[in-house]
This record gives sequence, C-alpha cells and structure tokens, in this order.
Amino acid sequence: GGVEALSTVLAGFPRHCPPTLITQHMPAAFTASFAARLDRSCAPTVVEASDGDIVQPGHVYLAPGGARHLTVRRLGERLALRLVDGDLVSGHRPSVDALFHSVAESVGPRAVGAILTGMGRDGAEGLLAMRRAGAATIGQDEGTCIVFGMPRVAAEIGAVERQLPLSRIAPSILNLTRQTLSGAA
Repeated sequence: GGVEALSTVLAGFPRHCPPTLITQHMPAAFTASFAARLDRSCAPTVVEASDGDIVQPGHVYLAPGGARHLTVRRLGERLALRLVDGDLVSGHRPSVDALFHSVAESVGPRAVGAILTGMGRDGAEGLLAMRRAGAATIGQDEGTCIVFGMPRVAAEIGAVERQLPLSRIAPSILNLTRQTLSGAA
C-alpha cells in the first residue's frame, strides 16, 4: 500500500511485533532510505530485506526495489527470506503476489495478510492463495484508501476476509496474529 498507509499501520505495531514482510512498489534507489525512515519512526526494527535473513519477531522486512522478488521459505521451524530473480509478476518486481504466494505455501494458516491502498491488482491473487491456505486476510476499505485499486480487486475475487478502515488494520493484524498463534483463529 501507499507510503502513508504503511507508515500508519507500522506506527501501531509494538516493538516486539510479529515478523512482518512488506513489498512496496518503489524504485531500488529509495527502499533502503525508506526502511531507515520507517525504522526511526516506529517501534519495531525495520530493515531492507537481504537474501538469507532469518525472519525474527520484532522485525519488519521491506523488499528491496528493482530486480528481485521478496519471498519466504521454511527452514525447519524457522523462516528465511529469499530474494529471487524473475520476470515481472502482476506487472511488478518486486511483486506483492510473489510474496503472498510464498507465504501461503510456507506459512499457510499461521499467517495474516493485508493489502493496502494502491493502483492495479498486484497482491490480489496472492492474498487469495493465502486465504485458501487458511491465513487471515485483510483489505483496506474504500473510504480510507487514496486509491482503491489493489484492495478492491482483492475483495472482488474473494481474497479479503475482513475489509477495515486504515486505523483498525494494525490492531486487527496484532489480534489475528495472537489468535493464529494460540490456535483460535
């Protein structure tokens, strides 16, 4: 989703938030400085994702812009980030769809996916894959979106389980994550 929407959601996360992976459509020259800006303005540690990083609680990983997709894979009980070469997916690289499909496959029902304001349809099919894998899914509502593109498409294809105003997305993610980890989702 948009830079401001993303900043709003992350501002609602505590220091020891669930591990969070983000794909933002942004040129390569800007993602490192954007991650640093987010790191200064919110409680969790925000970093630009690196290939092979082990996913840790209290960390937010931002996909580097440009040439590779951010994905996740299971290593026993842990998750590792992968930055993979590939064609454009849904018109983008990095692609939200690429990330969400990998989360559906590697994490399944223990994940929570959210799609925020943005143009186009990137993320809709991946969010649907997450929902089909048992993950909780959230879409930003039209009233609080600057551009109701990505969340609209996701809702239209049945990928969105809960459509919420921006101010309720962070608390919902945190609540759903607690439920998912306790087995009550």
